[in-house]
Amino acid sequence: MSESGTKVPVSSDGQEHSSAPAEWRPFENVRRDIDHLIDDLARSLKRVPFDFLGAATMPFTGGGAMWQLSPVADIQNKPTCYEVTAELPGMDEKNITVKVTDGMLTIKGEKRQDKDEKGEGFYLSERRFGSIERAFRMPPGVDASKIEAVLKNGVLTVTLPKTAEAKDEKTIAVQAA
Repeated sequence: MSESGTKVPVSSDGQEHSSAPAEWRPFENVRRDIDHLIDDLARSLKRVPFDFLGAATMPFTGGGAMWQLSPVADIQNKPTCYEVTAELPGMDEKNITVKVTDGMLTIKGEKRQDKDEKGEGFYLSERRFGSIERAFRMPPGVDASKIEAVLKNGVLTVTLPKTAEAKDEKTIAVQAA
């Protein structure tokens, strides 16, 4: 079988050249999209409430490792208090510690689970240990001596009463220039 056409010599200067248009390189587009996704994820991890740069000035932020196991928490600013609710499923009150130190509210918990099961021809023994921790910088105007913590159905509610000065609200009139 004879070949028709002209052979062209191939030379290499050590660099790869791609003459295929972008639509013929679908994996490059996928790779670029994944790189963007990873970059976006890395940027989102640096946002509040894990913002370490603003932790010194912003209430309810800061402290601790970024992704140490930390409970999901909600913070509400009520007229007479701040209320922090944290989900601590499977924990009981004796394994939870709530501390206030140097303007930081710290919630710590530890969960231990032991399971022993014996049957005919087998013995199963499992041990699980885990701890969580979350710290919040308290805003000014919290009466630390009256803070209360209540655990109900796996949800910890910490009530931080406001001082009389913090409860005062003043509306400032806006004037036209």
